Amino acid sequence: MIVRRALKNDSIVAGGGAIEMELSRILRDYSRTIAGKEQLIIAAMAKSLEVIPRQLCDNAGFDATNLLNRLRKRHAEPDGKWYGIDVRHEDISDNYEACVWEPSVVKRNAMIAASEATCLILSVDETIRAPRSQQEQSAAEQRMMGMGIMDDGFNFQQQKQPGFYY
Repeated sequence: MIVRRALKNDSIVAGGGAIEMELSRILRDYSRTIAGKEQLIIAAMAKSLEVIPRQLCDNAGFDATNLLNRLRKRHAEPDGKWYGIDVRHEDISDNYEACVWEPSVVKRNAMIAASEATCLILSVDETIRAPRSQQEQSAAEQRMMGMGIMDDGFNFQQQKQPGFYY
């Protein structure tokens, strides 16, 4: 399927986590130019893109921290945008020159799907975490007061059930 897409769409990118590291660098640089919550969101997205090369390292049994630091350093240089994980030599390499390619349409679709899933999760989380209105909260407190639960703290005497030994 990947080969068919590569033949059908002639646009390719380097594999081995190279494109994710380059996108991470670009997003991290951009996040430093803006302020507010947007900066945190963009920086988090940049960090999340580094999961792909980290997982490649973990799956191959490599020291992910060391290789990711070397990748970050290499991607900061002008000619380092195609550098990714080289699983054959437990190192980093120019994966474009090493013929480790992926169709760009696959990467584009994966990024779009991941972003949409993230937005969906955040919107559901925001819906669940929405604070109750003041009316609902005060009505609930009044009901609890009527049951004797919230009279200056927890009133244990009123909560005893008949027939139980305390």
